[in-house]
Amino acid sequence: MKKIAVIMGSDSDLPTLEGCFQTLKNLNIPYEAHVYSAHRTPGEAARFSSAARDNGFGVIIAAAGKAAHLAGALAAQTVLPVIGIPIKASTLDGLDALLSTVQMPSGIPVATVAIDGAQNAALLAAEILAVSDDGLAAKLTALRESQRQAVLQKDAALNV
Repeated sequence: MKKIAVIMGSDSDLPTLEGCFQTLKNLNIPYEAHVYSAHRTPGEAARFSSAARDNGFGVIIAAAGKAAHLAGALAAQTVLPVIGIPIKASTLDGLDALLSTVQMPSGIPVATVAIDGAQNAALLAAEILAVSDDGLAAKLTALRESQRQAVLQKDAALNV
């Protein structure tokens, strides 16, 4: 199975990413986490991203706040799918990060999840890997069914 890279612009993003890490662990998907900044360590970020495919990664998740250029900077160096997580880290409540992540120029796509949407980033990355991994697809199908059952149980509890 391909690995997933989880890159954060700052270690202050770590608490937001706990849902991502836990989801990947629950699905038994190997991952690596790193801190690289698009602005303070651009060379290191570019080197990591440009070598990611050769190093066994299948998807890159990039989390950054404020002027969140990390996902785009990584996407510019690879043809792997990049998923951006805008982090709520400023007085603009993450809107600045959302716009910086989602507004990519034609030719360099970045999939973007909700502000602080770390769990959905992990699930989207898993779905991308599951295109060619039937075992992972089965795990995701089972997870969806457990979510469905949880909602139905809540509905039944309301009507007792």
